[in-house]
Amino acid sequence: MSDKRIELQDVSHAFGTVEVIKSLNLTISDHEIVAIVGPSGCGKTTLLNLLSGHEPPSSGSIQRVGKARMIYQQDGLFPWLTVEENIALGLRHQKDEEARRRQVRDLLTFIRLEGFAGHYPHQLSGGMRQRVELARALAGETDILLMDEPFSALDYITRLRMRHELAEIFNERPRTVILVTHDIEEAAQLADRIVVLSERPARIINVIPIRLPRPRNLTHPLVVEAIHCILAQMGLEDAVIGPELQPAKA
Repeated sequence: MSDKRIELQDVSHAFGTVEVIKSLNLTISDHEIVAIVGPSGCGKTTLLNLLSGHEPPSSGSIQRVGKARMIYQQDGLFPWLTVEENIALGLRHQKDEEARRRQVRDLLTFIRLEGFAGHYPHQLSGGMRQRVELARALAGETDILLMDEPFSALDYITRLRMRHELAEIFNERPRTVILVTHDIEEAAQLADRIVVLSERPARIINVIPIRLPRPRNLTHPLVVEAIHCILAQMGLEDAVIGPELQPAKA
């Protein structure tokens, strides 16, 4: 059985006469974390919408194996439901009520919010709400998580904490993850590969592998080099790409 979860073959997309994505070819493996970075407005969110199946590409093909779930910048929690009830929405397929309650309790423990089951979203911090959103996605046994700037609304310290927590969560419960982010540090800390897109229409200009276990320290030489490499690819600074970060085949 192939370990491919997603394969894009010569994918292009346009809105009317505006060409947004041009001739993308990319294969993403099972349990791989891939970050997508590029200039603002280059088509990163459009790419996620194509990957989710919400929108078909104008040309080319996308093959996806498994269930996909989007996690957005602003959490999608229902404000009139408690934390426990929001997570339980991801377990609608579970007919056994006691088993469903047990799984919700396990997930609350997993995201370290055991004492907040009866709280409503407005009573939680931004980081806590994102953890609940992630638990709901994991509850649904989702194979692929598509994350669109999930931590952009959080302050810097909270983002650092969430990156570390996310790395540990995916170590314990692996998923295939495609993460769109403007935060280059975030990409370098979390991703197995970083896909750098050009200005619109977006093309892949580099794929940077990072061969380090997670969680990663921001000061690790390979993380620092990856950040410089991305900045150089985006024309923001001069950098020499070392052999460890030479592009892998997309």
